[in-house]
Amino acid sequence: MTKKLTQKEFPETKNDLPVKVVQFGEGNFMRAFVDWQIQQMNKQQLFNGTVAVVQPINQGLGEMLRAQDNRYTVLLEGLIDGELVETSEIINVLDTVINPYQAYAEYLALAENKDLEFVVSNTTEAGIQFNPNDRLEDAPQQSYPGKLTAFLYQRYQAKLPGLTIIPCELIDRNGDKLKEIVLRYIELWELPHAFKEWIENDNTFCCSLVDRIVPGYPRDTAKEWAEKLGYEDQLMVKAEPFMLWVIEGPQSLTESLPLTKAGLNVIVTDDMTPYRERKVHLLNGPHTAMVPLALLAGLSTVDEVMNDDDFRPFIDDLFAKELIPMLNLPKSELDEYADQIKERFLNPFAHHELSAISLNSVSKFKARLLPILTRYIQTNNHVPAYLATSLAALILSYRGDQVTPADDQDIVSFFQTAWQTPATVVVSVLSNTHLWGENLTVLPGLSETVQLKLDALETNGARQVVQDLKGEK
Repeated sequence: MTKKLTQKEFPETKNDLPVKVVQFGEGNFMRAFVDWQIQQMNKQQLFNGTVAVVQPINQGLGEMLRAQDNRYTVLLEGLIDGELVETSEIINVLDTVINPYQAYAEYLALAENKDLEFVVSNTTEAGIQFNPNDRLEDAPQQSYPGKLTAFLYQRYQAKLPGLTIIPCELIDRNGDKLKEIVLRYIELWELPHAFKEWIENDNTFCCSLVDRIVPGYPRDTAKEWAEKLGYEDQLMVKAEPFMLWVIEGPQSLTESLPLTKAGLNVIVTDDMTPYRERKVHLLNGPHTAMVPLALLAGLSTVDEVMNDDDFRPFIDDLFAKELIPMLNLPKSELDEYADQIKERFLNPFAHHELSAISLNSVSKFKARLLPILTRYIQTNNHVPAYLATSLAALILSYRGDQVTPADDQDIVSFFQTAWQTPATVVVSVLSNTHLWGENLTVLPGLSETVQLKLDALETNGARQVVQDLKGEK
């Protein structure tokens, strides 16, 4: 009979360290990202603290975690410096899991823990929202910021020090937005001005950027892993070896949260903007650029693109010629980051479907590639060939006869209407301010270049167009 992952079966995983972190969210990402990092610090006796997890919604993983004495396994699978990595580690930093919908008094009592130093969260992008119906007397409040405000008010009333709050939600300026909503609740609930001052002066809200691909529970290989590990784990979570955490905050964080001392890829900076641009444009951007062209050529996954003799040079040149030159960070740092990304794209365990990445391609192109395209034209006085080709392929893919576009119905309908007049489709698309937030036909040469690329795609096919790009600047 296979063993269960419990402290009884694995007594060496016992952990008596004090709770220093409150974590809102118990999903795959936080367990494979933040909690995994805390374990790395603890193994080196650098942090010596554990985590109290708060379920942000009533339905969560609390019961499953308690059944395993709050233990679970992180599996790291992927490439690092060309070497295949495949490791497993039992994570034991979770001290308790609290469901505030069932144990609100226990949740508030946690605020009076004198050892607490940090709050971290990942409540999805929709989690950092203001709910005007939340009240202080609710048990609990519905929104995460509402719960956090009540928690901090309890701590303030106990006359305890403030906390460092680091949200991991994937929204821009997440720390600033969370603080802004907390202050709105203070006003809505008519809480004391002194509490507002305590929030402002005694607590630190940090913006952060997280980066690690976490596929989650390995359903296809769970039985094989159970045999290999010698125990059952209903909460094992698979992640890539690469990780990056950029935290915008005081340098004192490097001492109180010694992630870098533990050898982790963490950057504490006073301005995370360049790093956010780097991730959006160098990690997310190439994904968006490759998708329409690769789908039109009959490819289906990111690793297929990276292992293709025609498409790999396209990705290499896109990085080197058009993306990296437009970013405001040292070139050596950007080159190193680009190499890491290409290695991640080659991950043989990921099998990242292009069709999944293609969802909402227009809005993704607008956020991830349009700023680079615009900057390139303004800087170099000519149109970037690779980005223009990708844009032309996007327009062709939304015609719907070779690729099924996955987007809002109004956007799909617009393209269907625009394609009824093929001669003007490029101008119709580029001039649509609803799509792009601006009229792209005013960019010198863009309409003409995209039209040429579109004609070539229709005449010669995506693969030939990508081959022909090799000689272009």
